[in-house]
Amino acid sequence: MIASIAPRALSVFERNVFVYRRQWLMIVTGFFEPLFFLLGIGFGVGGVIGTLSYNGVEVPYAAFVAPALLASAAMNGAIFDSTFNVFFKLKYARVYDAILATPVSVGDLAVGELLWSNLRGVIYAVAFLIVMFAFGLVTSPLALLAPFAVVFIGFAFGAAGFALTTHLRSWKDFDFIFIILTPLFLFSATFYPVEIYPGALRYVVELSPLTRGTHLIRSLCFGDLNLMMLADIGFLALIGFLGYRHAVSRLGKLLLK
Repeated sequence: MIASIAPRALSVFERNVFVYRRQWLMIVTGFFEPLFFLLGIGFGVGGVIGTLSYNGVEVPYAAFVAPALLASAAMNGAIFDSTFNVFFKLKYARVYDAILATPVSVGDLAVGELLWSNLRGVIYAVAFLIVMFAFGLVTSPLALLAPFAVVFIGFAFGAAGFALTTHLRSWKDFDFIFIILTPLFLFSATFYPVEIYPGALRYVVELSPLTRGTHLIRSLCFGDLNLMMLADIGFLALIGFLGYRHAVSRLGKLLLK
């Protein structure tokens, strides 16, 4: 069940590319949500707040929020593709049954879908990074590495979303995904520093995968290289690997009966 032949996984990825070149509007629209948050909260609320302290330096509120919104855009791009689209292909279109009738294995299928969901997250991140440069919200050339760091965010959320989708029974179950994503978006050091949380609650927030992704992107955007970034990458990679393994196991049970 492990992806053994890369070209087979790439063929699944290539199928998605051909399908979505006719549905590009679905991808483009996903970019606007973080942009609106940046304009409404980053600049709107930021105009009232002014600056806040980041690593002992006063920075504009919009510049503090923007890297978190970039990480959130990558999360949304990856997880929505690995949930809604995967569920439709799995339960209704029966695309995966047709694919597995070819030499493609379950592992190849999972890798191909994760490559595509990750690419969607990277596309959102690159587009948002251009907006950040346009608004003068980037203070370090290390921000150019953000699209590479986003790969780990996309892998973690894409794989976790894929694994979760294999347990969903109907479209109504997607309410649970929003119940999870909304608190993650709001309480993952997105709009304020994680240090404001009291006691043990702070450690709970620190374990949010979006918190780790936000810290990774924010560190690059501010040129703040630190050892915690390695922990961020390791944590996100672990979530992605566990999600991938579970998704492959579940797909095997659902499709190879």
